[in-house]
Amino acid sequence: MGFIVGLRGVRYQVADVSRSLAFYSERLGFKVDKQHLPAFAEVSVDGLQLILSGPGASGSRPMPDGRKQEPGGWNRIVLQVKDLPARIEALKKAGLRLRNEMEAGPGGKQVQIEDPDGNPIELFEPAR
Repeated sequence: MGFIVGLRGVRYQVADVSRSLAFYSERLGFKVDKQHLPAFAEVSVDGLQLILSGPGASGSRPMPDGRKQEPGGWNRIVLQVKDLPARIEALKKAGLRLRNEMEAGPGGKQVQIEDPDGNPIELFEPAR
């Protein structure tokens, strides 16, 4: 088949693109690549392109059967970090919402946080 020409990015549905843009750029350090407010924006970090689609974006329109594209769920981007325990404390002090406490396993440690719309983000520190 071979019709895939590359990875474009990950799309998150958000209620307020400006709010999400501030969250990803100011709280997590993503680079702002494009912004067409209030419909959508694109941010990136280390090769990951994250597309933030608001209610007015073409990538947010309802499906033909009436289902609405909404924020949240359990699929998520995974961002690698250093010193996860210290990062968790800093995020808590900044008022960010954590879905769980830090978990550890043979592959490393992780925690899930949420963006302002409830979209999950996993912070991951690999085992040494």
